[in-house]
Amino acid sequence: MAGVLFYYVLLPYISLPPCVAYRYLGFYCPGCGGTRAFISLLHGRFLQSLWYHPLVLYFAMLYCGFMLSHVFARLTHYRYFHGMRFHNWYLYAALVILGINWILKNILLLCMGIKL
Repeated sequence: MAGVLFYYVLLPYISLPPCVAYRYLGFYCPGCGGTRAFISLLHGRFLQSLWYHPLVLYFAMLYCGFMLSHVFARLTHYRYFHGMRFHNWYLYAALVILGINWILKNILLLCMGIKL
């Protein structure tokens, strides 16, 4: 809800600042593309969101799975489902996705000159 309000109410009146790491150092930071990915996700463009920053789609899918599992658990009075629980590998997978994304984007930028 907050993302929708941000996109439709605030975003037309403000401009998002450029990435400080890209502007001054010349390479992408690990979070570059996150805002564009979130906005693409709000528009329902899942592949574009994945291209901009795969971690946003990963967290959205994890969140939806968590919420749906707990809805089913409540509907069945916890007889058949107990809902998703936190596991450390969710965090480790996110760190791997973040690192791979950061390395690939900077390789494309620095070696091939492709700006994303």
